Amino acid sequence: MIEEKYQKHVKMLETIIKIIDAMGIRIVEMRDRHVKVLLPLEPNLNHIGTMYAGSLFTAGEFMGGAMYMASFDYDRFYPIVKAINIQFRRPALTNVTVEANLSQEEINAIQREAEANGKADWKMDLEIKNEAGEVCCLLQGTWQLRKA
Repeated sequence: MIEEKYQKHVKMLETIIKIIDAMGIRIVEMRDRHVKVLLPLEPNLNHIGTMYAGSLFTAGEFMGGAMYMASFDYDRFYPIVKAINIQFRRPALTNVTVEANLSQEEINAIQREAEANGKADWKMDLEIKNEAGEVCCLLQGTWQLRKA
């Protein structure tokens, strides 16, 4: 479920970067400090009939911007991606999802540091799962919150 206050943000996030829209990446849950994203199998098939690795990577990287909108003061800060590491554990043969949460304490600390230093890193360890709930990929990412 997407909380009403995030409806316009979701639409913007899903369409502002054209490749995200073309891949069919959709935010299926967004509430304060929580996001769940769906990546459909079609049109993201590779030459052997499994989910394309670049699409899986993109779904994980997209979480930084989505979590930013669900967590941080976007009038005072903006996000960038610093580093992403992905490990492919099993082929994805279905739609996949990736989900993330940040605590209010984490958000407060990150924003305080960005306010004081002009920037602050935050990390997320993500699991990209197939429809059976099996982990297809592990993704470790570092995003940076920058003072506007």
